Order: sequence, then C-alpha cells, then structure tokens
Amino acid sequence: MEQDQLRELFRMQKALNERIGVQTESMSEEQKTEWVLNYCRAMNQELAELTDSVPWKWWAKYQEFDEQNARVEVVDLFHFLISMAQVLGMSADDVFQAYLKKNEVNFKRQESGYTEKDQSDSKHI
Repeated sequence: MEQDQLRELFRMQKALNERIGVQTESMSEEQKTEWVLNYCRAMNQELAELTDSVPWKWWAKYQEFDEQNARVEVVDLFHFLISMAQVLGMSADDVFQAYLKKNEVNFKRQESGYTEKDQSDSKHI
C-alpha cells in the first residue's frame, strides 16, 4: 500500500514544529494570529529567495537561473504553508477537500470569463 504523501508531509511538519516548541493544536486566538503573521512573513521571505533564483533583473547580465535553489525555496514554502494550515486547524484531508472545491470554482470562473471579482462563489469552501 502506497503511503499518503500529503498526510505524511503534515505529520512530519507537526513533528518539526513541536521540536522547535510550536504547538499548533493548543493555540489561543491571539497565538493563532501571531503565528499566521509569522508564517506569512516567512513565506514572503521564501518567495523573495525564490524570485532571486530567477534572472529577473533585466539590467544585469551576470544572472543565471538557479533551478536547484528554486526547488529548495518551493519546499521551504511548503513547510510554512503546511504550518499555517495546521495553525488554522486544517488537516491534510481538509486541505485536499478545500483544494478540490476551490479548483472547481477556478474552472467555473474561467468558463464564465471571470470578468469581475466575486468572492461569494468561494464561501462554501
């Protein structure tokens, strides 16, 4: 039987968070707010590092695409994204189900032309 990879990532991240003293299951609302912000800031930094892996400076000739580092930064983003999901009380199954629903919304938006923003189509997620 093949291991459920998403559930395993969530298990591993929970273990890592607990090792560094972050207990996502027992957080107060104030702590949740603090940690969502912490993870947003961390992901912003990882996005900046990912951006720096790509030659985006049109004025600089020395840059090269660092695909290996880009892959590492994507994995770093997953660490923080899973941690944030856990702070919000989401399991791997919750994320999977929400992804399915949101993916359906996104396809419907594309079919309809998505000419104006309407978040009411995502209230059921």
